[in-house]
Amino acid sequence: MAQTLEFPTKLQSLFKPSRYNILYGGRGGAKSWGVARALLIKGLEKKIRILCTREFQKSIKDSVHKLLTDQIYSMGLESAYVVQQNAIKGRNGTEFSFEGLRHNIANIKSYEGVDYCWVEEAQTVSKSSWDILIPTIRKEESEIWVTFNPELEDDETYQRFVVNPPPDANVVKINWNDNPWFPEVLKQEKDYLREKDFDAYLNVWEGNCREVLDGAIYAAEIRKATEDDRFTNVPYDPTKPVDTFWDLGWADNTSIWFAQQVGFEYRIIDYYQNSQKPLNHYIQTLQERKYIYGNDFLPHDARAKQLGTGRSIEELMKATGRKVHIVPKLSIADGINAVRTVFSQCYFDKAKCADGLQCLRHYCYDVDPESNQFSKNPRHDWASHGADAFRYLAVSIKKDVQAPTMNINIPTSWMG
Repeated sequence: MAQTLEFPTKLQSLFKPSRYNILYGGRGGAKSWGVARALLIKGLEKKIRILCTREFQKSIKDSVHKLLTDQIYSMGLESAYVVQQNAIKGRNGTEFSFEGLRHNIANIKSYEGVDYCWVEEAQTVSKSSWDILIPTIRKEESEIWVTFNPELEDDETYQRFVVNPPPDANVVKINWNDNPWFPEVLKQEKDYLREKDFDAYLNVWEGNCREVLDGAIYAAEIRKATEDDRFTNVPYDPTKPVDTFWDLGWADNTSIWFAQQVGFEYRIIDYYQNSQKPLNHYIQTLQERKYIYGNDFLPHDARAKQLGTGRSIEELMKATGRKVHIVPKLSIADGINAVRTVFSQCYFDKAKCADGLQCLRHYCYDVDPESNQFSKNPRHDWASHGADAFRYLAVSIKKDVQAPTMNINIPTSWMG
């Protein structure tokens, strides 16, 4: 049993009570390995409830379920834990649960009595997810453990826990050289990347933030906006209408930007995203914000007819009194150029638009699997929906033109 209690020196802090245990750094530091072992040991000592989560978890395969299972066998704890398909339970009543945040936040809010919450791959967790998760973990002496490899310094998780850590936070940077069991095969990979691409090496292995992501589409525009202090506090002007710009989704996010035009400036005052919600949810969200609205700009698929009712999202929104316009259908490349044209005129509220800005910073070109080079097509991932909605904003403020009717089917569930 003595061997199972061995930890890198920097990870021994996991056994000191703290509201937050933040472990960040490069690859090979044994962060996740150490957290898995520490939680399994704590679960032996007494009955506890552990919530293991991350921003995106489409199935149990995306979770730390397998990592915990492997550690159970590695530590010889088969008699103490029962591994189930979607949970792990201790003989003494300890329970490990696994949930995603982005598409399951309503279930997260219903969790009670969590002793430890482990947030893995936390570099992608959004501000809205943190704002809901943290007050949910409210049991007396409960702890939140966070593990991640940093990407951008402006990312929400890095700012929240490394740059401006909360009270009672144990923040530890741990890298490959802090791991006494660092394997030779990883050492070879590390040394190769150091020679090939030193900047990438500093991020991947030393845990330093990148200035920009490889293939970031709006890297130059975001860098210039940062230099010009255009990510700032942008107040709502009640004398000007607020226009909204949408990207529609069901399983993926529906994303909405809120903007006002004041002179030659475009003031981006708010942003909202959610998934698997009917249309009336988003209409209610707009109403709750108490803005005086102008126009709602929707993508061309808002004209698609629902098979069951024969009505479109455009028609449903107009029926509620909204002033709906369809964004001109341009190529993605033309839309990206429109964003680059208008970006210098945009001011963003850095707090209310935090999740949208995270999308813009992480919006990247895809990599061609054959050439291993960046293609001309953006990557479709969690960042693309907020970026698409902003692309519609840019196209709309350049030209307000109706697109032709498209016969596209959309999920019945979206209609509410």
